[in-house]
Amino acid sequence: MFAVLAAATLALQGAAAPGFEGARQPIDAAVRAGTIPGAVLVVGRGAEVLHESVHGERSPGVPMTLDTVFDLASLTKSVATSSSIMVLVQEGKLALSDRVSSILPAFKGADREAITVEELLLHTAGLAPVNHVDDYREGPAKALERICAGELRSAPGEAFIYSDLGYILLGEIVEAVSGEPLEVFSARHVFGPLGMAETGYGPLGGERLGRCAPTSPDGSGVGVVHDPRARALGGVAGHAGAFSTAADLSRFCAMLAGAAGERSPLGPEALAELLRPRILEGGAVARALGIDVASPYDSPRGSRFPRYVSMGHTGFTGPCYWVDRASGVWYLLLVSRLQKDPAPSMSPLRRAVADAVATAAGVDAAPRAAHVRTGVDVLVDEDFARLRGRRLALITNVTGRCRDGRRTIDALHAAEGVELVRLFSPEHGLFAKLEGDVGDGRDEATGLPVFSLYGATRRPTAEMLEGIDAVVFDIQDIGVRYYTYISTLGLAMEASGEAGVSVVVLDRPNPITGRRVEGPIIDPDRQSFIGWRPLPVTHGMTVGELARMFQAEWGGIECELEVVPMSGWTRDMWWEQTGVRWINPSPNMRNPDQAVLYPCTGLLEGANLSVGRGTDEPFELFGAPWIDGPRLCDALRAAALPGLEFTPIEFTPDASKFKDEPCQGVHVTVTDRDALRPVASGLAIMWHLDRLFGRAFDAADGDARLRSASTWEALLRAPDWRSVPASWAPEVEAFRRLRQPYLIYPDAR
Repeated sequence: MFAVLAAATLALQGAAAPGFEGARQPIDAAVRAGTIPGAVLVVGRGAEVLHESVHGERSPGVPMTLDTVFDLASLTKSVATSSSIMVLVQEGKLALSDRVSSILPAFKGADREAITVEELLLHTAGLAPVNHVDDYREGPAKALERICAGELRSAPGEAFIYSDLGYILLGEIVEAVSGEPLEVFSARHVFGPLGMAETGYGPLGGERLGRCAPTSPDGSGVGVVHDPRARALGGVAGHAGAFSTAADLSRFCAMLAGAAGERSPLGPEALAELLRPRILEGGAVARALGIDVASPYDSPRGSRFPRYVSMGHTGFTGPCYWVDRASGVWYLLLVSRLQKDPAPSMSPLRRAVADAVATAAGVDAAPRAAHVRTGVDVLVDEDFARLRGRRLALITNVTGRCRDGRRTIDALHAAEGVELVRLFSPEHGLFAKLEGDVGDGRDEATGLPVFSLYGATRRPTAEMLEGIDAVVFDIQDIGVRYYTYISTLGLAMEASGEAGVSVVVLDRPNPITGRRVEGPIIDPDRQSFIGWRPLPVTHGMTVGELARMFQAEWGGIECELEVVPMSGWTRDMWWEQTGVRWINPSPNMRNPDQAVLYPCTGLLEGANLSVGRGTDEPFELFGAPWIDGPRLCDALRAAALPGLEFTPIEFTPDASKFKDEPCQGVHVTVTDRDALRPVASGLAIMWHLDRLFGRAFDAADGDARLRSASTWEALLRAPDWRSVPASWAPEVEAFRRLRQPYLIYPDAR
């Protein structure tokens, strides 16, 4: 792959690709206006360079060239430091959860001993942005001692405070753990494998010094890091100090785009962890490890690169990069802005270039429907070859459809060499419209018998499986533990194993993405049909992945299992991005927005509340006759739950709880589903109900869906609900590790 990159770099030599003229124009305009002396622009997709151009001058009277060496300033944080940290994590020498105090003995006292490596990487450790330059006058050792003893600006994990000091400590951590100084380790383990031969720390010498852009109006600062703290530390620090060229940084961007191949110093898991966005400050900020995602500093994203999928960084001296993981498109804009006095802001230029690059490369921040083919579509593409010669039973409902609209029932019934002999229906019946127990029946179109798995029995009996070679499962799930279709799947797998029948799962998307893992694990003694196995409330898995996990973990399933994977689905996709038509999987799950809210408002169902069953908007509102809607709404707005907005409402359900009784409550609107933390928000709602309405709220039944006694008791006792979600973090992390071997699909397109 990098041969493509290298060849393209050599061949273009600054020639402009016509399609990127729009990206050149704002740079040329800035040069003509005297805002910047010059710049280098590189645009790529994966390992391929799409465009390279040079603009203006490197220094007065010297034309800019593609091989100009730039002071990277804060790009050092990602190019050198966080990448080196992740190499150590990958090697098992370091964990993101390790406490800094266990690595750097001087970092002790007050709240410092709780600070983790990950919090330093995310700028959430509470450290000050910088300290006074005088703190460095007595040498690096004394400077480090003062950083370690510095006053925290906030409690660890509480706030995003962009901190150079945190990255200075990370540079020290690399040396302490590896035994090699940061400049040596990053060169051997990051720059070397990627072929970044001209990247490293200063001071520069030799031929590279002659190609270096100065960092001051008088032409000084050539080859010596501009940042005063990095300079005081000998030119090497975790926050600044690295120098590089466009060609080398192109290789780094290609790695972030997932196109480095065998040359990447980070394997797929380590790279995914490096790039996984963490939502901070209630959704106001998102950061990956050493990389910006969404923050006040994200000007290189412009308006067209998508949030949370694209990411990059800026440097004080002027350079920036931005990488869109969805499309693989990336760009570099290398500028030495400090040659102008006063130094101009680069934000307007970065935004203009970003939008022009995205337009020329066909990137659009708006969600785009992909052509995901579900498991049954893959079967159709294969002409049902893997099922030929077998007698089948099919567990399905109205959601079992092919892309062309045919029911899976009809497709299998008509398939040559396949004998479909009976059907099973889950809760709500074959047409997903019934409430309560469902009886057996017959499918009118095919004449096949339909046996209910939500009536006299919830698992196929031996008689029902007699004469069957394989049970096929094709039902759309919602991605929430207490939605019962996954329990039907697991029980059918158990029964099939006992009867010597194989199981074939036709996979379908998780409507709320494959990333959302939240909530406590269900108590072992409270597993039931609405919590069949020890899963968190949202598991971030497809039914095919869950089937693999059910078979291998927890015991009791010995069936032969085959999953027919989807094509084109990735873990970051929301429902509308799949292009798969929405069909209501149950009577009160009527659109994808309700699926997004279900792990939040669905948690309320066990309490004495209406969650909108018997209205036009189930799970998008909730209330009760005893609620003061405006009062509750004010409290929830004040809580600032990320991604949600609340409106007071009155409604009268015509079914279910409080049928025909006027209720007050709130309507819930999702304003940012990526920032939303539905389980935490559901608990916050119940905490406020308990505090505001006391005995009128039946707290005893509030745990009916959560089914975690420790979490529920902690919530009722908590002086502030915000302390509760942290209690399930270890369980979620353990579950993430447990599920990893069973995942089928990649994390990003």
